[in-house]
Amino acid sequence: MAKITKDTIGVGFIGAGDISILHARAVARSHGARLVGLWNRSQDRAVQRAAEFKCHNYATPEALVRDPAVDAVFVLTNLESHLEYTKLALEHGKHVLVEKPVGMSVAEIEEMKSTADAKGLVCMPGHNYVYEAGMTRTRDLVDGGDLGTIVSAYVMYNIHHPEEVAKRYPGVVRQILTHHSYILLYLVGKPVELCAMKATLHYKEYTEEDIAMVQMRLHNGALAHFCASFAADDHAADPWTVMVKVIGTAGSTRYSYRDHVEIKPGLVHSQTYTAYQGSVMNEVKHFLVDCLRHGAQPLSTMADAVTAQKMIEACEESIRGSKVVKL
Repeated sequence: MAKITKDTIGVGFIGAGDISILHARAVARSHGARLVGLWNRSQDRAVQRAAEFKCHNYATPEALVRDPAVDAVFVLTNLESHLEYTKLALEHGKHVLVEKPVGMSVAEIEEMKSTADAKGLVCMPGHNYVYEAGMTRTRDLVDGGDLGTIVSAYVMYNIHHPEEVAKRYPGVVRQILTHHSYILLYLVGKPVELCAMKATLHYKEYTEEDIAMVQMRLHNGALAHFCASFAADDHAADPWTVMVKVIGTAGSTRYSYRDHVEIKPGLVHSQTYTAYQGSVMNEVKHFLVDCLRHGAQPLSTMADAVTAQKMIEACEESIRGSKVVKL
């Protein structure tokens, strides 16, 4: 891939929902990059966000990707449209950061990957958690053997979401366990088998699950556990709001949202979990500066996105059949 050598990398957003606020802040803090403009299906929202971000409002997504001032496109729309807009941007020669969940199926993500490969462009999944310093440090300890033989890994998420917020998402299996999956892949590798369960405990109309758990066996025989819950907050001491642990025979690591909390509302949460915003900042900087400017590789790739989607589909198969599924 040819590196971008122009003084300023131009960015365009397809989609202007809540997550675009964090991405706009991140672009503004990425040296040598600027937000050129955005397109959103709802023009009321598009006008509002363009004014907030001080950028252009394009009439169509086609107009955005055809603008030579735009070098990279962030696909920030609903999951069902990711393939359409990712391919549109790639086919017009734009590098792409596509939010997670990346696609509806393994086949969709593979199509995005093959299109990017054929065009010689970067297509990076929005796997933001792995750009946190605590995650990269854990990966280094695992890879260096400093934790000994890995025994177990845990990725926990317990943040209550009101029904009107949850309705924006496809249930916790796809919305949250996708994060869990690429975190596990990044830290300790792919599981070889899993079993999953889900439940809907407190929504009145929304029929998707608000809690799911997964048990997995890793390639070295170690076990891993996922919990993803919109059903309730964890108010216990040292709460499992978002918690990642890797435990080995010679040491262990811990990462927690609770280490950095601001007592003010976040985008969809009752409090602001600073680490999440920070991870988006780090992810965007890596994409724009490290990858596009200097030719580095994403820490989590489209191949990883394919594997994460296979894990999600295995969870869904396990739930449907009440069985253990091999990967």
